[in-house]
Amino acid sequence: MFLTDMDNANMLDEYLDKITKWLLDKCLAIITMLVFLFIAFKVAKLILKIIKRSFERSKLDSSVSGFLLSLIRIAVYSIIIIMAAAMVGFQVTSLVTILGTAGLAIGLALQGSLANFAGGVLILIMKPFKVGDYIVENDKKCEGTVESIDIFYTKLRTYDNKQIVIPNGNITNNSITNVTSNNCRMLDLSVNISYKQDIKEAKEVLTAMLEKSQYRLKDRDVTVFVDSLGESGIKLGVRCWVSIADYWNAKWEITENIKNTFDEHGIEIPYNQLDVHLDKNS
Repeated sequence: MFLTDMDNANMLDEYLDKITKWLLDKCLAIITMLVFLFIAFKVAKLILKIIKRSFERSKLDSSVSGFLLSLIRIAVYSIIIIMAAAMVGFQVTSLVTILGTAGLAIGLALQGSLANFAGGVLILIMKPFKVGDYIVENDKKCEGTVESIDIFYTKLRTYDNKQIVIPNGNITNNSITNVTSNNCRMLDLSVNISYKQDIKEAKEVLTAMLEKSQYRLKDRDVTVFVDSLGESGIKLGVRCWVSIADYWNAKWEITENIKNTFDEHGIEIPYNQLDVHLDKNS
């Protein structure tokens, strides 16, 4: 059954009459709501400005303060709109119930994303690392320099210029190692010497070599010690402190200098050997 043009016109007039009647009945409530919205938005803007200044005085990180300010702004404006809707007769309880149900459904569907979101908030607030730090994620053994910290993901740049994207939920649920959190780092190396070598001489040679290194921090002592007695040699430990910026250059140079110094002093670095003895009687 099709509606004629006359029927359509009558239905439109009926809807317009209902809307006009509703507006006349709610005229005072609508005016009150508009006045309330005007005042409430002004007050909300003032409150947000005060909160922003307090964040600036507390020297909170700009990314954290901006994120928190956005959340507070959304919460304040949502409350104002719900209160305004209640003034003109909308069933606020039903609206809140619908929004809560929708929020729960969305939350269940996006559990992983919400975990990453919460992880991003924790990272920004607790600051276990910052952009520019070199970190190691101990679960999947991902490591690199922190390039950016986003709400859902953290991006690392590896030494060979690859990008690693790690969900923030993984970072906050597992341990991480912040390699560059301090200005200096201990360089810990080891080297084997033959059992026929003089341990005291080898330690003195290594100590002198370390003390001459350009990368060693002069205000820290060097340490050379017997680490263990292995099957094919005596394992010596070599430790000194270097700056974070010089760590890899120091490691490569000192490792090379150990070999050259031992060669100069005739100290043998043993390697695994197999001695075979034949029984003549057999």
